Amino acid sequence: MTTLLTERGETAVQPHRSSGEELWLSARDLESATGWTLKPEGFCKGDVCVPVPRNRADEFIAGDHINAAALWRHMNLPLAHDASGKTWALGESAASRSARLQSLEAPDFTLPDLAGRRHSLGEQRGKKVLLVSWASW
Repeated sequence: MTTLLTERGETAVQPHRSSGEELWLSARDLESATGWTLKPEGFCKGDVCVPVPRNRADEFIAGDHINAAALWRHMNLPLAHDASGKTWALGESAASRSARLQSLEAPDFTLPDLAGRRHSLGEQRGKKVLLVSWASW
């Protein structure tokens, strides 16, 4: 099992093949973890499509499997993995991160209260909210 860290959060996937700088995933796992799908026009996410270079298609596609690492390098997005290849971070563009920061809107998340009831930040929209965090490192 391999852990993918993406803008959508943490996803556990069973890679088709993972060695060195390659991470081959099923098209379904790539879509659920990242939102990118393979279409005739290339890899698409919403209205954005990235064409697959015709003479290099085998670097990206093998049957129903996609080399996610090659796709990320092709899109010039940040990519990192641990030495064992069991955890991969597929980052987003600096422009995307900057746009989110300028909006001053915190990402939605859900946490339980002391009684175990789950509350999300999204349900507090329009109210004043104080977030307190703590880390042990």
